[in-house]
Amino acid sequence: MKKIYDTIIVGGGLSGLCTASRLNAENPKHNLIILEKNQQAGGCIQTHHEQGYIAEIGPHGFLDNCDESKSLMAEAGLDREVVTAPLIDFVRYVYLNGKLNLIPQTPLKIIKAPLIPWPDKFRVLLDLFRPPLEGQPTVAKWVEYRFGKAILPYMDAALTGTYAGDYERLKIDAVMPGVRNLERKHGSVIKGAMARIRAARKKNNRKKLSMPAMTSFPKGMQYLTDKLAKPFAESGTLQTGVEAVKLEKADNFWQVEAQNGQVFQAANLAVALPVNKSLPLIKQIDHNMPVEAIPEARIVTVVFGYGPEASLPPGFGFLVPESEKRFILGTLFSSNMFPGRAPDGHIVFETFIGGRRHPERAELDDQELIMRAEREVTEILDLPGKPLYSKVLRTAWGIPQLEDQAAELLAWKKSLEARE
Repeated sequence: MKKIYDTIIVGGGLSGLCTASRLNAENPKHNLIILEKNQQAGGCIQTHHEQGYIAEIGPHGFLDNCDESKSLMAEAGLDREVVTAPLIDFVRYVYLNGKLNLIPQTPLKIIKAPLIPWPDKFRVLLDLFRPPLEGQPTVAKWVEYRFGKAILPYMDAALTGTYAGDYERLKIDAVMPGVRNLERKHGSVIKGAMARIRAARKKNNRKKLSMPAMTSFPKGMQYLTDKLAKPFAESGTLQTGVEAVKLEKADNFWQVEAQNGQVFQAANLAVALPVNKSLPLIKQIDHNMPVEAIPEARIVTVVFGYGPEASLPPGFGFLVPESEKRFILGTLFSSNMFPGRAPDGHIVFETFIGGRRHPERAELDDQELIMRAEREVTEILDLPGKPLYSKVLRTAWGIPQLEDQAAELLAWKKSLEARE
């Protein structure tokens, strides 16, 4: 017998759980069902605990400058349990020319910093006079056009931290729509940024003028999804081990068939899956889908723990542009960011390997990854001796790369949502 629900949510990761939480907050009588393929909800949010060290397999936190996330924390009763690392208080580094270089935190400090020669700093100002670049340029092409070649390593490092991607393939309109809009609206990114600052000051909007904080929980990010999932699991709303394999719509109802033969019907449907998991399912109802899949960047994390004899520079960590020809992509100073990530007196940091340019590195065995990562971080951070703890964390997913056909995919997504 088919049971009819108000809403079916396919996917019990953070997106699916947030959707369910919001529907439940708006109407506690809303009859919904969450279908999750894995035996545990949470999706890519997973926290690793071992020997007193805490590391993240997925995201390390979220920024606190989003009203939706603040509302979610309050609704879930988590707003008083968060720990924060204000970005303004935590410096970041880029590994360039064989050493760690502090990334300035304000525009004035960027101008004064010796990272870029003065002729290249003047080249940045040409942004004030260059017309918007037409078409769908890559990030590398757009940055060089507006600001010059000297900025490329810094943008490369930034996109390594966000996408583990290749800025010569990522599309600027897809990965940085905000700065692209400033360019189009004001004719210059610098002019647009200054206009935004003036508008915020005029409205006395401290939120837009201040830097946000990275936010997590004492036990790690998985605490969030565990907390969100608990009431739905207890009520039977969350069904784990149930994979949606067939999707169709008839008589104004959505019908989802699971791999175990169960059939679910609802007036509303939310597909809350990673893009390459959702596309094969959605293709069953829309044969005009522009792509079958998009590229992903797979990374592995190598966690290192050291005793009191070792120390880390202040700050969040460092990123490495491709031009440095290093094995690692960067390192996050986990024990600097949030308290309790390592035993008392110890430090822990997470080093990332692989990415869009070097997927073969993510396939190396654990011993090889630990050996090569340890060698590089020991040199870069001047660490004494051997680590007390090391662990390789692997994921079953990659980071979606918004490259060719990204614009078509996003336009199709909007049209599908509007139509359905």
